[in-house]
Amino acid sequence: MNDFDRNIYCLLGLPFDAVDMAGAVRRVREAAGRRTPCFLSTPNLNFLIACQTDAEFRDSVINSNLNIADGMPLVWIARLLGIPIRERVAGSDLFEQLRKGTSAQLSVYFFGGMEGVAKEACRRLNAKSSGLVCAGHETPGFGSIEDMSGDESIGKINASGADFLVVSLGAKKGQAWIEHNRARISVPVISHLGAVVNFVAGTVSRAPRWMQQVGLEWVWRIMEERGLWRRYFNDLLALLRLLATRVIPYALFLRCQPVSQSELAAATVEIREREDACVIYCQGAWSAQNIDRLRSSFKQAAARSCDIELNLEQVTYVDSAFIGLVMLLYKHQQKLGKRLVITGLSKRIEKIFRWNGAAFLYGMPAPIDESDA
Repeated sequence: MNDFDRNIYCLLGLPFDAVDMAGAVRRVREAAGRRTPCFLSTPNLNFLIACQTDAEFRDSVINSNLNIADGMPLVWIARLLGIPIRERVAGSDLFEQLRKGTSAQLSVYFFGGMEGVAKEACRRLNAKSSGLVCAGHETPGFGSIEDMSGDESIGKINASGADFLVVSLGAKKGQAWIEHNRARISVPVISHLGAVVNFVAGTVSRAPRWMQQVGLEWVWRIMEERGLWRRYFNDLLALLRLLATRVIPYALFLRCQPVSQSELAAATVEIREREDACVIYCQGAWSAQNIDRLRSSFKQAAARSCDIELNLEQVTYVDSAFIGLVMLLYKHQQKLGKRLVITGLSKRIEKIFRWNGAAFLYGMPAPIDESDA
């Protein structure tokens, strides 16, 4: 099943759904109610920085079904670049909104955390009537992903009948554990929400609302957990480099070289099919304003379950919405074990991809030619 209808944007190499808190809550509740698999990722600044150099971690975010911006720096960058991510949608806030909900009660299973924390979180959650009830918990310790993926653990999770699996193993390990086990897990909604189990258990307190709203929650987190200062310092340095080399150049480009409505109206797309591959030929300018015309072509090509070449030789302009859609095609091809090859990039289009942190998309194998078909 593909998800090419998502309102998705690329931000520094990661796809983000342009969704507010109400929309995220609705998506989670719909997935839980229909028992439809939903891998929810909550990238914050630390996620974003780590994904610049860790392809497996980055792909775990791309492979998710819903990505929300869990950090004010991401929201500020999105605003600067004209990306319609209007508010921070923190994973812990999403959990609290589900907890306060008056709709059908959802059940949650806690997996991970320090010894005794998940048990206490479960006890506290069930001590008071709310929109969430705890269906079970497990603290697997600090072993390898394989050690924490035994049949007994997965069986307990599935037997719980939970609607929402909250994983707390550390961001990289948690995302990797979900990727490793999601096909075996029957719980529809899965997410790594590292701090949530601590917040619910009361072992860590959240920053005051005003600090969250002005982007100073990290100060509170350092006060609560002194060991975090080094991570935040390194993330800040990396963010400054990204601002200087990608964000600011791209923002200036967007303001100095806007695309015209006539260019957008003239854009065309054509699919040429071969025996074992197909080529998507795009022409003209593509942005969020006309991207819907491209979705059906991507769906048609994806339905072939074959290698795909995306030819951009005649493309004059793309934006973060176009690149976000390409990321969904990349995700689809990765899942099938098929190739996605992007060809014909002009220097201008290549720069846009690099400014968006998406150069990895065209660092692929050689073009698909007739001899491959």
